[in-house]
Amino acid sequence: MAPHVRAPGDPRTYPWQENLAMTATTGATQSAHPDRPGKKDGVCSEFTVFTKIKPGHADALREDLATLADAADDERVHAAVRQIGTLHDARHVIFDNDTRFMFASVFDGSWDTYIDDFAQTVVGSRFDKVFSHSEGFPGVTDPGVKDWFVAHQEPAGVFVSAYPDLTVQQIYKDHRVEEAFEAVLDTAEFRAALDNPANAELLATPAFQKLLEEAAA
Repeated sequence: MAPHVRAPGDPRTYPWQENLAMTATTGATQSAHPDRPGKKDGVCSEFTVFTKIKPGHADALREDLATLADAADDERVHAAVRQIGTLHDARHVIFDNDTRFMFASVFDGSWDTYIDDFAQTVVGSRFDKVFSHSEGFPGVTDPGVKDWFVAHQEPAGVFVSAYPDLTVQQIYKDHRVEEAFEAVLDTAEFRAALDNPANAELLATPAFQKLLEEAAA
């Protein structure tokens, strides 16, 4: 018998899903946070979902995506993304002659927390509208939405992060520290401190020299 080739967008059954079903049937205790699909690199995880667009909904989906793109400049959306605090990036793609839809993102931490956090922000309500054009989508606040996402998630063959050891929160902090340090460098007081012989010993330390080198890079 020829092997079944699953096109992106078809619900997928993973071996671990079958194990969970067997566990539920036998009455054994299930983990509150089961293993989830998706590759990891350091603290970062990838999340890629393929769905089937409802017949005749491609144009409406395209309009909602355009609205979502405009909303990317909305302070409320950026505030919500910061509130979520784990999202590195996200992409929405219509493909296969307007019959399929892909959502892909990179995030930190727990898969379950990632889905839960989206449902509680303005971003979640807008994503809910976008995914409403996909067949079978129950709604972002529906108790079964995680099962739906898992069934439509396709793990990446390869996933590489440019900064696998940095969470979104660490990147935010690094940016704030850099801005604060750059502001200090621009002050007359700092320039005077560099010229002060009393600070020569501190300025000569490898750590301080490295700090100045990084700031000048």
